[in-house]
Amino acid sequence: AGFRAPHPSLDNFDFDFNKKMNRALIHELATGRFIAQREDALFLGPPGTGKSHLAQAIGRAVIQQGYRVLYREAHMLLEDIADATLDGTRKTYFADLAVVPLLIVDDLGMRKLPHTAAEDLLEVIMRRYERASTLLTSNRPVDDWGKLLGDTAAVTALLDRLLHHAHVLKCGPRSWRTKIHTDLRTEDSTK
Repeated sequence: AGFRAPHPSLDNFDFDFNKKMNRALIHELATGRFIAQREDALFLGPPGTGKSHLAQAIGRAVIQQGYRVLYREAHMLLEDIADATLDGTRKTYFADLAVVPLLIVDDLGMRKLPHTAAEDLLEVIMRRYERASTLLTSNRPVDDWGKLLGDTAAVTALLDRLLHHAHVLKCGPRSWRTKIHTDLRTEDSTK
């Protein structure tokens, strides 16, 4: 699948850190039923709240159930699309993307994206709409996506399709990484 992290799982996720997180939804997504029903998922929240960990953990869980999964950070997916465009394989690349049962697009909004990002992501979502499942994570609220991607019309069309049959998980508000750093600082000051 190309996961970034070596061993993310639901077993090693600290659900107690952000107690309001919808555990039932996460465990439901891990069953893979949303893939069988060709539904999508959108994980939103500030950095460090577990979106990437959970997306990869769900990806691993559904692989164990026999589903094929492709994981790409948003900027890498867009680079792959740009490369395919340059080398004349764009049509084939999009055809391959369209049939992967679960495409995980991670960290939308973490990096500056190319001017074609909105159109390229819209094409990905349009080809997958009601045919295959997409799980997308972002640290930006959907209201900011038009500005982020530079094309409000394309973003509106993308969100219309993505959210039509989507499970939305709000992560946070606290950053797990910041907590670890704070815990370590507190531990050092007590020595």
